[in-house]
Amino acid sequence: MKPYRFYIIIVLLIMTGASYLIIESANNSESFTIQKTTLEKNKTVISDFALVLDSPSIETKEKQVIEKWKNTSLEQSEWGEAVSGVKNRMDTDDKVIALTFDACGGPYGDDYDEELIHFLRSEQIPATLFFNARWIESNQEIFVDLAEDPLFSVQNHGTEHLPLSVTGNTAWGIQGTFSAEDVVEEVMDNQHLMTELTGESPKYFRSGTAHYDNVAVEIVEDLGLTVVNYDVLGDAGATFSASQVEEALLQSTSGSIPLLHMNQPNSGTAEGVMNAIPLLESQGYTFVRLDGQTLIE
Repeated sequence: MKPYRFYIIIVLLIMTGASYLIIESANNSESFTIQKTTLEKNKTVISDFALVLDSPSIETKEKQVIEKWKNTSLEQSEWGEAVSGVKNRMDTDDKVIALTFDACGGPYGDDYDEELIHFLRSEQIPATLFFNARWIESNQEIFVDLAEDPLFSVQNHGTEHLPLSVTGNTAWGIQGTFSAEDVVEEVMDNQHLMTELTGESPKYFRSGTAHYDNVAVEIVEDLGLTVVNYDVLGDAGATFSASQVEEALLQSTSGSIPLLHMNQPNSGTAEGVMNAIPLLESQGYTFVRLDGQTLIE
């Protein structure tokens, strides 16, 4: 064998060995990375699983709340719309408004103001929609469609549209709930329905008639929801004319939460909203959903 051939063979052997070491090193590094990633994922899964185990189910939480208040003296000290714990506006100096629309349901309240919703969608105006279980049951396809639209936030407006009380107080001729258990049922039956249809649990609650006693508000908070009313009476239960709705909305200030309705297509609500929105925008106002906002009384 000639000397130069010998040297070539030696060089080739050295290069082959170096390549092998580089490949092995890369494989080991990749294996370590995969093992590390898998371990981190497993730790996350275990952590999440432990969190689920630590968190009581909705049914268990309901029972715990009922049991707590069953053994508590239910002495109300406040009754009405502006009750301690009820949030009425956003805590901000920014020129933002959170429009809210109730869908009440029942014999005279399960219609759908399609013109109003079409306007909000066409103008890309975010809003928070409060649904009663009766309205959902009469308009399930529409409800699901609205719930899937990221423009809207869907929230809980109760099961039978009752004032929320532990002593049976009445508002606008409607008999309220009579006990802590009644309060839980009025809130949570609709909470279950909405969660089942959307896969997400509402965060906010507004009672039928927007009336509460202070004990009922505490019970709702124990259930994990925030009670939200309003600071601008937008359509007075869908009884205002279009000009009255417009005038009411123009009273909004930074952080306002107007209360309107989306279940009375023959009312002046849609026209009033359509007239007011451009004027508010010309004043520099924008519109937001309640989600993620800091709310105050």
